[in-house]
Amino acid sequence: MVQDALAEISTETGARFTEMVFPEQANHYGTLFGGHALSLMGKAAFIAATRRARASVVMARSDKVEFHVPVRVGELIELSAEVVRVGRSSMTVVVDVTSEGLVSGSRRLAVRGSFEMVAVDAEGQPVAIANSTPSKECST
Repeated sequence: MVQDALAEISTETGARFTEMVFPEQANHYGTLFGGHALSLMGKAAFIAATRRARASVVMARSDKVEFHVPVRVGELIELSAEVVRVGRSSMTVVVDVTSEGLVSGSRRLAVRGSFEMVAVDAEGQPVAIANSTPSKECST
């Protein structure tokens, strides 16, 4: 059974899933509540980073989240997360939220954000990511 209308597609460096926007996820304008969108984006970033690191990860920072267009109740959203940078213990994950009108089929980029995720051990201390080749500007 797929909980909360989520359907996950697996990749090694990313994550993709879809969800319907229901009234309990909306604000008083009838559009997707920004906090709920951020929660879903954090989940997508977590999945992508964990798949890349194959270790426990935590979010260190969300950066430059841009809300482009409102997403209305009844629309479908597709979240797509991709690891775009790998350092020694940290990764940058970009997450796009695309909305789709189910009847019209029209799609548009609704939200885009960047998240810094860090691989950690059981005590919460940063650990090296296996098979990572950090660039010179990366120190974490």
